[in-house]
Amino acid sequence: MKLFNRAFILFLVCMIRYSLVNAQSTPLPQTSANSPLQNNRIKIDSLDKKLIALLGERERVVKEIGIYKAKNNIPALQADRFKQVLEKTVEAGKQEGLSATFITELMNAIHKESLRIEEEIKAQKQ
Repeated sequence: MKLFNRAFILFLVCMIRYSLVNAQSTPLPQTSANSPLQNNRIKIDSLDKKLIALLGERERVVKEIGIYKAKNNIPALQADRFKQVLEKTVEAGKQEGLSATFITELMNAIHKESLRIEEEIKAQKQ
């Protein structure tokens, strides 16, 4: 399976998990209100929500970049720029104890979505 496909699947799993948690249609197993498991689940839910919000914010910036590129006839794909972004994020990931493989897969999925958005904007301008 291609690297970005696995990262995209991971992203989708997070989105589905987020939707299920917020829907609260299925009760969680009984745990005491202050158990470490429950407390950590609450933290994860909050962090997942923040991750999604940050991704949304990032893609709104991508839209602005896409508008600029469309107006100035700049191609959506800027391979050198993505290489720089990837190198920085892999290094930042290492500082957080995350594997280079995971960060690469995640950033490839994010980049794929960014390119989709930019290409969509470019197509609308034509």
